[in-house]
Amino acid sequence: MRKLFYIILVAAAFAACAPRTDTERLVCEEADMQSFPFSENGMRVVKHRTVTPVEGVEGLEVIETYFVNEGKPVTVKAYELCRTVVTPEDTVVWSLQPSSSAERLDWVLPVTEGFSKENYLGMNNTDYGGGIPMVDIWQRNGGIAIGLFEPVLKMISMPVEWKRYGKQVSMALRYTLPEPVTLAAGDTMQCFKAFRLTHKGDYFNALRVFSQYMQTHENIHMQPSEDESFEPVWCAWGYERTFTIDEVVGTLDKVTELGFKWVDVDDGYQIAEGDWKTNSRFPGGDKDMRRITNAVHSHGLKAKLWWAPLAADPGTQILKEHPEMLLRTAEWAPEFITWWDSWYLSPVSQATDAYTSDLLKMFLDTWNFDGLKIDGQHLNCCMPDYGETAELDDPWEAPEKMPVYFEKVYQQARAYKPHAVVQVCPCGCAVNYFLLPHINQAVASDPMSSRQVRMKRKAYAAMTPDLAYYGDHVELTDGGTDFASQIGTGSVIGTKFTYPADNPDVTDGPFVLTPEKEALIRKWMAIYKEHDLARGEYLNLYTWGFDYPEAHVIRQHDALYYAFYADTFDGTIELRGLEADKHYTAVEYTADEPKQYDVDGAHPFIEAKFEKNYLLQLKPTD
Repeated sequence: MRKLFYIILVAAAFAACAPRTDTERLVCEEADMQSFPFSENGMRVVKHRTVTPVEGVEGLEVIETYFVNEGKPVTVKAYELCRTVVTPEDTVVWSLQPSSSAERLDWVLPVTEGFSKENYLGMNNTDYGGGIPMVDIWQRNGGIAIGLFEPVLKMISMPVEWKRYGKQVSMALRYTLPEPVTLAAGDTMQCFKAFRLTHKGDYFNALRVFSQYMQTHENIHMQPSEDESFEPVWCAWGYERTFTIDEVVGTLDKVTELGFKWVDVDDGYQIAEGDWKTNSRFPGGDKDMRRITNAVHSHGLKAKLWWAPLAADPGTQILKEHPEMLLRTAEWAPEFITWWDSWYLSPVSQATDAYTSDLLKMFLDTWNFDGLKIDGQHLNCCMPDYGETAELDDPWEAPEKMPVYFEKVYQQARAYKPHAVVQVCPCGCAVNYFLLPHINQAVASDPMSSRQVRMKRKAYAAMTPDLAYYGDHVELTDGGTDFASQIGTGSVIGTKFTYPADNPDVTDGPFVLTPEKEALIRKWMAIYKEHDLARGEYLNLYTWGFDYPEAHVIRQHDALYYAFYADTFDGTIELRGLEADKHYTAVEYTADEPKQYDVDGAHPFIEAKFEKNYLLQLKPTD
């Protein structure tokens, strides 16, 4: 059967300040083809390409391409596509580079001379891969994005580079074939459906256009968030892996008193990854887990259970009984998950599906949990699956079909608990876009800084504006106390405090609830509940990387909420988005002694001096 292969061809000007260039390159054994039609020594390859502007979306073009070999056979090894070259106006260009690796880098990075990043969407480490199939670069006057409009994740690279001593920034899409393929005369190479987008502002605008098109044209359907998805979270992870039932139950009075609504029971209850029944610290088994959920429910709270699906430790009982569930690489070896010293289970095996169904019944029915905290960087992508039970025509379909596994999990969880909150935390990864339709709560996913909390919030608000976004444990923010980065950007707040004491085996603490921390939580909990910004509308009024201080705006009810962030700032701030014919009352709503003053919408500038953050509420007065 003749195989079809795919190329993407895209070209664009960068915010009308750079010349348009159309370049594509086929890396072949016979010749390096850089122009089409290509004719040399009996070889002839012809390009067929259409560019269709999308009605009603300024700057967006859909590119559909196929190539026909009209000459002697050609063996293709790789493609380089969509090369776009920009001449920067400044010493820095900012970029969205949403691929994943063990470095857990920011999704948004400055590009300066000497910068180079490959952005491969497959596995960059044994358990890190996946991401969003587009890259974006922008300057003060606007940006350009290139990427794919395909219904599944494709294993392409999206390199961004500014060569040392060079004057240009380039980005492209590359596809390396798993094996060289010979195209006979008459063979056609059908391309991925690609896009080019020129836009104003930063990555928010590009992601918003990308995701809206995917939802409208590529059968992507996002889930509505439950009201419960916006409720604040206390997580038992402060007690770490050796937590006890008494520690969790003994904290619930304080959890309730402080206003939290969710209790996340975390890692440590299981025999091992893969063997998810309770370990020796829970000798009562199912009864012990019901003791926890019964106590949670008796306090008027809800409980989520931590779970790392598709992972099983070597030597576990489940692998002894069902070794066929293992994902098998091309070398027939299991794929390794470094974080838990585990192996991947095949996401496309019917045996894995049956095993998962049994687990969900235990978690949500027998144990009576109300939702799932699904965790692990390995959930974002996987290697090709050569296992016999995968039953795939092409092993590379495994990472493409991996989100279907999470679709089944979401549907089954909601069958047991119609209002279940289902969170997937792809730890440190740029989220696989195709997981988003199968969750109703996103998460900052082990942020390395407060900046990452804010950066990821902006990305999720662009792609899924109605999806609840949990800012993760506040202890992961700068100083472990930065509720301002969560609340100011419209994130759900959370903490992992312990009370009245830490677990004696805690390694990363202390997390004990001191009087000072309790006062801090009480302050920010009251602000969170009063203003309800997590349900508000994120407005992209400031450009990441070029507007200082860093700024975010949430519209909620009849007010605009501005959040500014900097180590230190002393100067003039523009309050964008105000109506020129109105006056506003501005309140420093998070300050211990809030100041109030008037702002003229026709002259929306204020003087501000602050450290770390400055949060304002503006309401029209006329």
